[in-house]
Amino acid sequence: MNEPTFHPYDSDEARWAAVQRRDRAADGQFYYSVRTTGVYCRPSCGARPALRANVAFHASTADAEQAGFRPCRRCKPDQPPLAERHAALVAEACRLIDAAEGEPDLATLAAASGVSPFHLHRIFKAQTGITPKAYAAARRKERMHEGLAREPSVTEAIYAAGYNSSGRFYATSNAALGMTPTAFRRGGSGATIRFAIAQCSLGAILVASTDVGICAILMGDDPEVLARDLQDRFPNAELVGAEAAYEAVVAQVIGLVEAPETGLDLPLDVRGTAFQQRVWQALRAIPAGRTVSYTELAALVGVPKSVRAVAGACAANAIAVAIPCHRVVRNDGSISGYRWGVERKQALLEREGAK
Repeated sequence: MNEPTFHPYDSDEARWAAVQRRDRAADGQFYYSVRTTGVYCRPSCGARPALRANVAFHASTADAEQAGFRPCRRCKPDQPPLAERHAALVAEACRLIDAAEGEPDLATLAAASGVSPFHLHRIFKAQTGITPKAYAAARRKERMHEGLAREPSVTEAIYAAGYNSSGRFYATSNAALGMTPTAFRRGGSGATIRFAIAQCSLGAILVASTDVGICAILMGDDPEVLARDLQDRFPNAELVGAEAAYEAVVAQVIGLVEAPETGLDLPLDVRGTAFQQRVWQALRAIPAGRTVSYTELAALVGVPKSVRAVAGACAANAIAVAIPCHRVVRNDGSISGYRWGVERKQALLEREGAK
C-alpha cells in the first residue's frame, strides 16, 4: 500500500485546516483550545466546531494546561490515542481470558476492564474480527490441542483446557478438532481426510477436507511433496484420494485460484492457536484487490508491536487463497515471504488487480 502522506502543521493556517477536517494524522502533533469552553482537544475531536477567533494552538498537553485549559472529556487528549486505548483494552481482555481457568463471561471481562459489556464486545470485535466468546473458545481449543499431547488421558486434557464437564466438550469436539479427541491424540487415527491433487495455472494444488470443512489448500511444483506435507500433518489419519464426488470441491478451489475475487462458498476447518486464528480472521476481511503491510495487519489484529508474530501466523497458514495471506506485503509495498513461492503471490495479486 502507499505510504501515508506527510502533513506539515508548521503554521496556524495549516493547524486550523487540520482541525476543520478533524485530521487524525495531526493528533499528537499539536492541540487546540477553545476560549469559550475552557477545554483543549485533539485535532480530530468530534466536538461541535468552534469559531476560529476563540481557538488557540498548543505544542503539548502541558502547554495547554499551563495556559489554564482542561482536557476535553470527549477526545481525552491527556490520554493515549483512541486506537492505542482500544488496543490496550483488547490486549487486557485477551490476557484475562488466557489466564482464566474456565471461560469468563462478557460481564466479568467488562467489569475487570472498567467498561460496559456492550462497549467491550464492540471494541473487541472491531480490533480482532471475532467476539470475546469466540476468542475464549479458540483459546480453549488451543489448550485442548496442547493437553491431548501432554496429559496422561483425554479426560484430564478436557478439564485442564477449562471445560467444566466432559459432556460439554464432547458435544463440540468434532468442531473443535475436526475429529474425535482420541483420534486427534493419535495423529488423526480413525479420522478420514479426503483429498485430491490437480493442476491449475500456478502448478500443482492439493485440496483436503475433514468432515468439518477444508483443512488444507497447498500449492507447489511437485504433487508428491504436497501429499507428504498432508501426511505429515496427520500421519495416522485415513487419507482418501481420487473420489469422484470430491472433484467438485477441487474445481471450486481451482476456480478461486484462477479468480481470487470470486470467493469460496465452502466451509473451512481452520486449526491454529487463538492468536493465529485472530490473524487469519483479519486476513479474510481484506477484500480482493487490496493489500496491507505486516505492520498494518498487526494494527488490525490489535497487536501493533507484534509484527513478527503476525508474520509468523501468516506463514503458518495452510489454506492458500481462501485465507488470503498473499495480500500482505512489506511496508514499502514490495512482495516477499509467501509459503508457496513469491511468483505465485505476485500472480495472485496481479489477477486481483491489487493496489
